[in-house]
Amino acid sequence: MVSTKTSNKAPKAEDKQLRDYELVLIISPEIADEALDTTIDKVSRFVTEKSGVISNVERWGKKKLAYPIKHFMEASYVLTRFKLSPKLCKELETKLKVSEEVLRHLLIKIE
Repeated sequence: MVSTKTSNKAPKAEDKQLRDYELVLIISPEIADEALDTTIDKVSRFVTEKSGVISNVERWGKKKLAYPIKHFMEASYVLTRFKLSPKLCKELETKLKVSEEVLRHLLIKIE
């Protein structure tokens, strides 16, 4: 017999609370400007569909990398500031890891 545990606990207040985050994306230089817009829109759409709020998106343009990443010596940088539930950050990072356009990302919680 298999037993399953079900939790009747009410959701914690912190689960509903939105927290401030900064996300830096390093995007492949092979991506055209239209595809770069699409990649940024995917991230923005994910946040807004999950009841988050985008406060700022800054495009830093193409920069030289300190070391090669996937044989690239330069990449496009994008900084996004947003509010999101802490539970959803893991899901966002999973989507960024499987994205072929995103070479690296850094998600930071703002205190």
